[in-house]
Amino acid sequence: MRFAWIAAPVVALAAGVGALAWSSQNDTPRRDVYSQLELFADVLARVETDYVTDVNDAEIMQAAIQGMLQSLDPHSTYLSPDDFRDMQVQTRGEYGGVGIEVTSEDGVVKVMSPIDDTPASRAGIQAGDYLTAIDGRSIVGLTLNEAVSQMRGPVGTTIAVTVVREDVEPFDVSLTREIISVRSVTSRMEGDIGVLRVSQFNERTSAMLQEQIRNIKRQAGGRLRGVVIDLRNNPGGLLDQAIDVSDAFLDGGEVVSTRGRRAEDVQRYNARRGDDMANVPIVVLINAGSASASEIVAGALQDRNRALIVGTTSFGKGSVQTVIPLQGGRDGALRLTTARYYTPAGRSIQGAGIEPDVEVAARRMDPERLRRLSMMSEADLPHALANEDGAERRAPHVPDDMPPENWREDDDYQMHRALELLQQGQVAERLRARAG
Repeated sequence: MRFAWIAAPVVALAAGVGALAWSSQNDTPRRDVYSQLELFADVLARVETDYVTDVNDAEIMQAAIQGMLQSLDPHSTYLSPDDFRDMQVQTRGEYGGVGIEVTSEDGVVKVMSPIDDTPASRAGIQAGDYLTAIDGRSIVGLTLNEAVSQMRGPVGTTIAVTVVREDVEPFDVSLTREIISVRSVTSRMEGDIGVLRVSQFNERTSAMLQEQIRNIKRQAGGRLRGVVIDLRNNPGGLLDQAIDVSDAFLDGGEVVSTRGRRAEDVQRYNARRGDDMANVPIVVLINAGSASASEIVAGALQDRNRALIVGTTSFGKGSVQTVIPLQGGRDGALRLTTARYYTPAGRSIQGAGIEPDVEVAARRMDPERLRRLSMMSEADLPHALANEDGAERRAPHVPDDMPPENWREDDDYQMHRALELLQQGQVAERLRARAG
């Protein structure tokens, strides 16, 4: 009966497709779809009747959907009703958990970024760490959603996460779940230079940015030498927020464009007139953990010659995902890659990333350490989209500018260099040279 219940809609759908196919004798792709649906129904029937144990119909159907989507690219996925609700909460900027942005690499959960001022960041979890177990139970081989769901739970409860890190024996970290109220934008003054830290792009990011810009201007008292926008380890978020953040530092003109499957699916997004930091030199800090919406901001300010980009090459995610609720969300949602985005100069950064104007390493590097390091980038993910312009990520190399041998590891060398460039008046000079 289980097979009959599942197969009936499949057969009905196939019959409808078949009728359409036969209305056009040359419509071979439609007949191919009909054939593949029959194959799927046949495999499902075999699993249900002959597999060594009973199977959960809902679970294997969800797994089949996930498999289909994950074969497209790393970012298309199915969200169960619970996952969809969690995503909606997260984009609002407040949710329960331990505060880690993760991806999946070869069946292992990999940390893209710990969120600022959360249990994960306070415990020392780092971008590039691998998480292999929770409370002693392996999460290797689980889907990303399954692994993430195990990290979430009642506020105040504690989990032990097993961390695998380069050049370190695996170790456990105890994390106490709490409400993650993400303050996505913070600010501080470093002498007469303002520092804006943007940790992610949720629904409140642009409003928080305006609040922190006012805060910096108030503290500077009209003597603002420059601004650093720190986008390091910012995994991205909402497209409209990336546009609004870019808008704050541009006086009109294009921010980003998106192109879908069809030639007519092109949208251009422009900044409004008025630069909130007019005549103030800007440095944008990026690294391999700066992805998606972060790269839109960095690319816009770089192409429009508004900021000097400092750090290391960004992640390289040049695609846009649309969240499509299914049955109004009752059946969850489809997160589907629907477009690529392009910087104002028409560049696709897919797989290649944003290259800094001034490359600065966070720590000392040598060829041997570089060889052993696991590079984290979009191009390394399974089924990553190709860059249609043929742009490629720069090969791993040792940056010329890195901390001196006696540099303390807990001092932020990249921030030091960004501040130094502003203090020495080199930012405006380099931007003029680049424009000329």
